Amino acid sequence: MEYYAHSKNESGVRHLLADHLRAVAELTAEFAKPLGAEQAGYYLGLWHDIGKFDPEWQRYLLDCEARPERKGHGPDHKFAGARLAMDAELPPIALLIAGHHGGLRTRVDMDTGLREKGALPGATAARGLAEEVLAELVPSQAPTFPALRDSLSAEFFMRFLYSALVDADSLDTEGHGSPDRSALRGSRVSLADLWRRFEGNQKAMLERAHETPVNAVRREVYEACVQAAPGGPGTYSLSVPTGGGKTRAGMGFALRHALENGQKRVIVAVPYLSITEQTVDEYRKIFEDEGGPDPVVLEHHSAVRPGGDDEDFRPTETWRRLAAENWDAPIVVTTTVQLFESLFANRRTPTRKLHRLANSVVILDEAQALPVGLLTPILDALKQLGTHGTTTVISTATQPAFSALPVFSGVGVTEIVPRSERYFETLKRVDYDWRDGPLTWEQTAELMMRSSQALAVVNTRKDALALLDALGDEDALYLSTHLCGAHRRNVIAEIRRRLRDEEACRLVSTQVIEAGVDLDFPLVLRAMAPLDSIIQAAGRCNREGLLTDLEGNPTRGQVIVFVPVDGGLPPSGSYKTGTGRTAAMQAEGGLDPNSPASVRTYFERLYDVVVTDSKKVQEARVAMNYPETARRFRMIDEDTEAVVITEYGTADEQWDVVRALNRLRTGDRSARLLVRQLQPYMVSVRRNQAEAFRRQGLIASVMEGLGEWTGKYDPACGIARGGGAVMVV
Repeated sequence: MEYYAHSKNESGVRHLLADHLRAVAELTAEFAKPLGAEQAGYYLGLWHDIGKFDPEWQRYLLDCEARPERKGHGPDHKFAGARLAMDAELPPIALLIAGHHGGLRTRVDMDTGLREKGALPGATAARGLAEEVLAELVPSQAPTFPALRDSLSAEFFMRFLYSALVDADSLDTEGHGSPDRSALRGSRVSLADLWRRFEGNQKAMLERAHETPVNAVRREVYEACVQAAPGGPGTYSLSVPTGGGKTRAGMGFALRHALENGQKRVIVAVPYLSITEQTVDEYRKIFEDEGGPDPVVLEHHSAVRPGGDDEDFRPTETWRRLAAENWDAPIVVTTTVQLFESLFANRRTPTRKLHRLANSVVILDEAQALPVGLLTPILDALKQLGTHGTTTVISTATQPAFSALPVFSGVGVTEIVPRSERYFETLKRVDYDWRDGPLTWEQTAELMMRSSQALAVVNTRKDALALLDALGDEDALYLSTHLCGAHRRNVIAEIRRRLRDEEACRLVSTQVIEAGVDLDFPLVLRAMAPLDSIIQAAGRCNREGLLTDLEGNPTRGQVIVFVPVDGGLPPSGSYKTGTGRTAAMQAEGGLDPNSPASVRTYFERLYDVVVTDSKKVQEARVAMNYPETARRFRMIDEDTEAVVITEYGTADEQWDVVRALNRLRTGDRSARLLVRQLQPYMVSVRRNQAEAFRRQGLIASVMEGLGEWTGKYDPACGIARGGGAVMVV
């Protein structure tokens, strides 16, 4: 008798269960090899679906071919394999098999499932039939696991082994059901090819560059990165001031380092979507535009626009969609949110890619932006990655003092660029002016009016609106998260145009401008804030170092740091603490934002007083409670609701938004795709404010967690002044 794993494919062929189990076993073993768990991975794959030998499950599979609506409502097939693993005294494998569809659960959940389903007649029958069909089902010697230091190491190892299984299972299933799509996976371009492309592109760029102090620093930084690349896998820091070329230099180090150490890919994680887009554009120009037709750079984050209906006819777009499922790409550019929330997830889809992190190079760009309240689990994850052959590069101009935290104190961090602090003095582009007394918004506006081009960054939207009113400049521009993404992009494009054309350009913004937006003002005003935020704002001042005085001599930009009389702070406790620490260090006279040593002192003082595991993620991890860990580890505040703006953009764009909302209201099966298409027109509102708006009739319901903004959308300030209400934070 034939036993099947999956129903007929487009060629009318069913997937033999024995073939599926053996193929998944081989793939899982291959994926688990960097973890030191090749043998365990083999039996994990071999046992995961033996429950499908159950005659009742076989009848269900055939019935689904005649009645597709039955799909997903068949007998359990997971706990037969889990019971086999428990009988073999391998509870870790049992836990992974039990969760290979529904997600990683707790040991209690598994034990309950084993009692209720693992001893059913169908599970017993399935095991007996599996032993008849698969001679290799029972190993002669129990699979072994690598030595693990503690429960946190075991918890992390289990995540990676689970990832190896679900990716192997998905790939073999796809190979049966959609062989043409499966053939598009992977990359035909090697890291050696990419290194040659990069080296040639970098050489040409350096040859074209004029001999300036900035370009001299960029050349030296790049050369230092290449020289450091032969070092072994580990944790490295890349401390380069703004303008020092760390995006390119970091990739040069990563590619060369991966080649030297036999690593598989380079993963670049950045904190802001704007940086992601800039980074992807730069890398694609290097590796794809000049390198050939094959895609090699995967961009993966929540805001990547999905392809249209003709996606399947565009192999490049199909490759990117498929590669996003499991990061099977030589270069991945993602967000830190996508990276770390996947690392601590328990569901099958986000965890599928995790095993690709092993034996790779991970660049953490702008690492100081990692949320302070989650630093302990994040740094522990980086430490655990190091045990699986992964190199981590902590890349930023404002290096945080991670080694001051107990969780990272034993991790040796190697600086890639020797004596990098000297470059901070060479590339010093701004002077800081710390105002002694508090300033009113009118006084702040007067300072802005001294320059035809000026940026002011404040801490809350309420403050931004107050300063905008005090400025009284009808041509002034405004940026905050209460403008939808499409609106913000257009405002930024207008700012760039005005700056380029040397027109008057005064901008009032919240911290959103610090999120990697590469603008260049001669004057920046920053409300007192955490030191790293002040430095980020200063990165928008004389960014290219091209300012000159009236006689044409090079001069520095001016950054004014002030305390607003009526200023507020965001609700984040760490932001308030960081602001206080910055003010205290300035009052002591020992604060120099241009000094890496001063920055390190700031972070050490900050870490002394903040809680770096505020959600007690590690507690849930020690308990092996995967669902609770995923619930606690959230880098983005979930106490918000997204509202969609229908009155922004061209008439065609507005119509597309309305049409997508109508489809969502009718329960369209493409809901996930539609929500992603709507993201450029979304604004996040705190739930308490959303409820107030709803009572005023300003938000109409679309679906859970998503509303439609029905109030006024101000062409300058978005929903901040919509419907007669002013957003207060």
